[in-house]
Amino acid sequence: MKILIAEYAGFCFGVKRAIETAYYEIEKNSGRKIYMLGEIIHNPQVISDLSKKGVNIIEEEELDKLTEGDKLIIRSHGVSKKLYDFLAKKGIEVIDVTCPFVKKVQDIVYEHYHKGYSIIIVGDRNHPEVRGVNGWCDDTAYVVNSIEEAHKLPKLEKACAVAQTTLIGRYWEDILEVIKLKVKDLVFFNTICDATQKRQGSAEQLSKKVDVMFVIGGKHSSNTQKLKKICEKNCKNTFHIEDAKELTLEMVKDREIIGITAGASTPDYVIEEVIKKIRFLKGEKEEE
Repeated sequence: MKILIAEYAGFCFGVKRAIETAYYEIEKNSGRKIYMLGEIIHNPQVISDLSKKGVNIIEEEELDKLTEGDKLIIRSHGVSKKLYDFLAKKGIEVIDVTCPFVKKVQDIVYEHYHKGYSIIIVGDRNHPEVRGVNGWCDDTAYVVNSIEEAHKLPKLEKACAVAQTTLIGRYWEDILEVIKLKVKDLVFFNTICDATQKRQGSAEQLSKKVDVMFVIGGKHSSNTQKLKKICEKNCKNTFHIEDAKELTLEMVKDREIIGITAGASTPDYVIEEVIKKIRFLKGEKEEE
């Protein structure tokens, strides 16, 4: 049996920075309440551990509960400008761990919106990153997530198009070709982050070489879901799992070349636990 791990898998720079900042704030503010706006990243193990250490998850509709001086961690997906303004007015201390790649998209949208461009976001309208980016153009963006949706765009005089940072590269390219037909004066920015492109590319290559492919990450993680879509095109035995507990003998039985990749919010220790469980199921290691 061979276990092959994608060259780029697991924590990316933005997620690593967000998690390290959250734990630093916990240590620095022992005994003081810290709030987290939604899930800082889409990983249940990490969120559970932060909650145990005293970080309180709060949703946008509950922010009125906060009082002056409270600390609030802004998740890596980012939030709208309106929300930043609300928190500042309320006197909330913000610990902003917005991913730098997401912040770049927000800045592009804000700049071009105030220059009179219509904004087009290619991505999932329900994803927190996209909702946050839309908030930098007063929620006026056209959000499209497929070629079909792009065809429904109205004819626009001038527009600026950006991509959700975790979008599949070829989706952006295909949808952009349709957008070009809809806009007279178009400026566009491929804002898919470098780490995402490398992770997707290495997962795609590995999935062509294996008998079974495991994609590890939170079930609500957009970038992990996209990795699964990419892998299952090459390997029909592709499984999206959150942790080692989901592994079964049936998944690995009679499969000798096993591939593993992981979403940007998946810690190394979760990947290691999956590898150990696979070895146990294949009879190479006793379960600890």
